[in-house]
Amino acid sequence: MEKNINTFNLNTGAPGQFRIEVAEGNQGRFFYVKPLENLVYEIMDDQGPIGSIQLDRNDHLHCRNIGCALDMPLLHSIREGIQFHEQWSPRA
Repeated sequence: MEKNINTFNLNTGAPGQFRIEVAEGNQGRFFYVKPLENLVYEIMDDQGPIGSIQLDRNDHLHCRNIGCALDMPLLHSIREGIQFHEQWSPRA
């Protein structure tokens, strides 16, 4: 029985995947973001998966951390980068 497993390849990317840059202190840091389902996005760096984040379409300032060991300011910067990429209106 063969399983079809979608793996993330940093060189070629995955369908729908995008890259964002966020500030961490005085430095920029790149993350790769892969949309999953129900506004959940997998977050990766050059070493691989870091965790996931679930956005809240009703409250754009809210997000749910799913297994990420990132500090809150960095996590919120990633949330803002995803929302910018997805072209969310700040007034929606």
